[in-house]
Amino acid sequence: MFFADILETEGLGNRSHLAGGPRTAVVVDPPRDIDRVIAAAARRGVRIAAVAETHVHNDYVSGGLELARVTGARYLVPAGASVAYERVAVADGDVEEIDEGLVLRAVATPGHTPHHTSYVLEHEGHAVAAFTGGSLLIGSVGRPDLVEPRLTEELARAQHASAHRLAAELDDEVAVMPTHGFGSFCSSAQAGGEGSTIGVEKASNPALVQDVETFVAELLAGLDDVPAYYAHMGPANAAGPAPLDLTAPRRADAGEIARRLAAGEWVVDLRSRTAFAEGHVAGSFNFEVDGQLATYLAWMVPWGRPVTLLARSAEEVSRAQRELARVGIDRPAAAAVGSPADWVGGEVPLASFPRATFADLAAARGRGEDVVVLDVRRDGERAGGWIEGSVHVPVHEVHRRLHEVPAGTVWVHCAGGMRAAIAASVLDAAGRRVVAVDDGYPAAAAAGLTLTPPARS
Repeated sequence: MFFADILETEGLGNRSHLAGGPRTAVVVDPPRDIDRVIAAAARRGVRIAAVAETHVHNDYVSGGLELARVTGARYLVPAGASVAYERVAVADGDVEEIDEGLVLRAVATPGHTPHHTSYVLEHEGHAVAAFTGGSLLIGSVGRPDLVEPRLTEELARAQHASAHRLAAELDDEVAVMPTHGFGSFCSSAQAGGEGSTIGVEKASNPALVQDVETFVAELLAGLDDVPAYYAHMGPANAAGPAPLDLTAPRRADAGEIARRLAAGEWVVDLRSRTAFAEGHVAGSFNFEVDGQLATYLAWMVPWGRPVTLLARSAEEVSRAQRELARVGIDRPAAAAVGSPADWVGGEVPLASFPRATFADLAAARGRGEDVVVLDVRRDGERAGGWIEGSVHVPVHEVHRRLHEVPAGTVWVHCAGGMRAAIAASVLDAAGRRVVAVDDGYPAAAAAGLTLTPPARS
């Protein structure tokens, strides 16, 4: 008997895995908040005997070192990874016994990083699952450009070879269980799905159906922006992350919030974009707690700048704190709960701005209004088409490129509304007149806006 459970971290687009037998288990690529992992093991009634990292992660702070310390588990880290702590250095072919009749076999799969290692779970001598980390993903592979630019093409070729090694050594029915690929920027292309197998990937994954030259050329051409905070994740994981502190942050009153804003600190409103647009503390930024909070806030905030959280409830603050800790923003400077009226003390007027649809934008243009259309999608999205006459500044660059946005009322759009709301809040805090387009991008063509190149019918 064996099991292999998925532990989802949706905000970052990653998965960790808990796998084992009746008594003991291994955790592969654990998240920073290890209490979730320990609770999952408790529900299974198993002891965590081993913790395995497929690579030194570039997109989140790992909880592996702390989980191994707390549980007494053996900490398996690829031998080629340069780290500052004691661990079990894993080399290609090494085997770790997990439970009776259940072992974990290391398979060197360089590409996402030079030292990347996958782990094959074998039950009674037969492979049943492959924990492929950032190597073979569902419909894609991990991106090869996060380590060193000069190694990117070499690692792309290694990704192709590693995918073929897994496909050659494992039977078609073996489950493919990657860490990245569910919205993570560590994936070289959008990939996901509930699950996959070696056989399915052999039939459809570009790494397995394309020759190496075609694969490498298309992979390198399709690489998207890298979140700025990634530069801090690898060093943190190599040095050994500190234990996580999720105790509630200190509460801030209206006076403290005003002082922090005046000092240039980031005050982040976690409410919905609808609520924020209707009324908010002037100068605050809107990152919805139900959006990709950790990714975009960590991407945009100057690293190390104090962050104060505003939310409707303590539960929302706690959720945000947990998400931010996963990417190294460990302790909010302060927090406040309630409503905007509470946060300004009832003495300072609240700021607001309108929301609109693409049909509203078309109508404004039809009336001859002088509007600035700001597209805050990423470069790769923009390449597929854009609204004629729009200005392009990706959302993660807006706060540094405000001077590039022309004068006038700025209608901000993205692909769905969340990033437009972030950008609108940044522009609003800078004193610009904004309209947040809260609409899906396909509605732009339906509204009669001219797209360049024209949308395909």
